[in-house]
Amino acid sequence: MFENIKYFIIDMDGTFYLGDNIIDGSKEFIKQLRDKGKDFFFFTNNSSHNAEECLLKLDKIGFPVPEEKIIISSHVAIDYINKHRKGKTVYLLGNDNFKSDCEKAGINLTDNNPDIVVLGFDTSLTYEKINKAANFIADGAEYMATHPDKNCPLAKGFMPDTGSMIEMFFASAGRRPEIIFGKPYGYTVDYVTDMLRCQRSEICFVGDRIETDIAVGAYNGTASALVFSGVTSPEKYKKSTIKATAAAENLKALGQLL
Repeated sequence: MFENIKYFIIDMDGTFYLGDNIIDGSKEFIKQLRDKGKDFFFFTNNSSHNAEECLLKLDKIGFPVPEEKIIISSHVAIDYINKHRKGKTVYLLGNDNFKSDCEKAGINLTDNNPDIVVLGFDTSLTYEKINKAANFIADGAEYMATHPDKNCPLAKGFMPDTGSMIEMFFASAGRRPEIIFGKPYGYTVDYVTDMLRCQRSEICFVGDRIETDIAVGAYNGTASALVFSGVTSPEKYKKSTIKATAAAENLKALGQLL
């Protein structure tokens, strides 16, 4: 089933780990990939994180990896802007992690009359930021978002994510983003294939969420694998019209299909 796959693009929370614990069999899955000459990368839509935070989390739970193994939706956004909107000014709705990554990449950030509004998962969001962004969007600035997730799961409950902010700005300014970068959108697939210099047929997205981890494959011609270790149950998957290349209880069980 995965004979021609060279790279597995693995979601993190709910797929590789849950909270502060690595899901049973996840490490063994990575070993199986390596034994078969395949490679892996982690991908998260959560643009409130930067690579350093992800690395610290993985190190804390006992699975240290090099920085190049971490891909975030914010990386896709920064890469796109530098390639296709070079020199344009950006009003960023993002926390210090995202802001720092933009500055390092040479993105021209501004608080006044931007060419582009970029909406990320801004955990430092204030009413002043909301008000400015809504007016910039209403006045015609190009409008982008890092990912579409409406909620970010927490150990207890959830917190509103970028997708919820998209709906808020639509209600206020009457527009939704022209471009959304994270899973399930093709910008993510293009970024990954360009980075790895591979074909779409050589990558497989792995995750626990149908509307992002599996939809990115279904909508963009790549393989995908659903695991039931996170937010999706087998019952929910049976009712879904979006189907994965394979589905398994967890990464350990997925390893048996390699």
